[in-house]
Amino acid sequence: MNAINVDNLTKYYGDLLAVDHISFEVKQGEFFGLLGPNGAGKTTTIRILTGLLKPTSGVVHVMETDVVKDPVNVKAQIGVVSETTNPYLEMSAWDNLMFAGSLHGIPKKEREERAKNLLKLFGIYKRRNERVEKFSRGLRKRVAIAMALIHDPPLLFLDEPTSGLDVQSARMIRELLRRLNERGMTIFLTTHYIEEADMLCDRVGIIKDGKLIALDSPENLKAADKEERVVEASFDKRVEGIEKELARLPAVNRVKKHGDKIQLYTDDPSEVVHGISRFAEERNLRIVSINTLTPTLEDAFVTLTGLSSLDMERMEQIGRLRRMRIREA
Repeated sequence: MNAINVDNLTKYYGDLLAVDHISFEVKQGEFFGLLGPNGAGKTTTIRILTGLLKPTSGVVHVMETDVVKDPVNVKAQIGVVSETTNPYLEMSAWDNLMFAGSLHGIPKKEREERAKNLLKLFGIYKRRNERVEKFSRGLRKRVAIAMALIHDPPLLFLDEPTSGLDVQSARMIRELLRRLNERGMTIFLTTHYIEEADMLCDRVGIIKDGKLIALDSPENLKAADKEERVVEASFDKRVEGIEKELARLPAVNRVKKHGDKIQLYTDDPSEVVHGISRFAEERNLRIVSINTLTPTLEDAFVTLTGLSSLDMERMEQIGRLRRMRIREA
């Protein structure tokens, strides 16, 4: 049985086509990612799937239930954590979970047991009686996810769960999501972080301008991106203008600096490796490392959309600023 079935889903906002006749399914127990830039249709899609927004046309079934015809039943079977979901700051972590459990009609003894287990799983049980306002953004996000799981749903939706978090907090959230998925939970994740999708997801859908332009496992998407290969090299000395010099080597299409390494994109890795060796010998440089890299999910994403991860991050920052201004207005 599939956890989610989407057939020809379409959503207009006036004359704006936000979601353009997309179809896909998510298997039970799968970790599924919807990847795309700000404004691509990710949030609109997840709002329709969770019963918060009605589609213009198309059919969506979540846990074999029609989202439009029976949204109440759907909401009883899912947990939802949006980018703006926050626990109540003036309440303790424990009280937040008790409140969330009461909204689902869970008996007191049962919700106390569930809250205890969730807070232990999320590493915040010892701080359960502290007001959430004292917590970091990462800890608040953990409380929000625990609240979404208090009624033990088989399916969890997360919209940009690590957006705006520091590196350590984001890593801890990802590890928690892995553990939940390993326990059999189906997870639907929207993100603009390409590396995050690569690390977590069994399959990824890439959405751009409302269209689903790719759908496969991260590894299959990488394998399909065979236009270029990357030879990555580093040297023992820093050479001014080395990127321009290496760009002139035979068979090199383009060059990109990556930390202390230089990445050379090519259709003929063997020729480029020989060229780097000759270049190092002529310039009296020692090659510290040289590797031929397989395509990354970002490479596949760039090929499909024309957008890099930096483009994505800039677009998301603009989107976050707009949302903040709207909330403050």
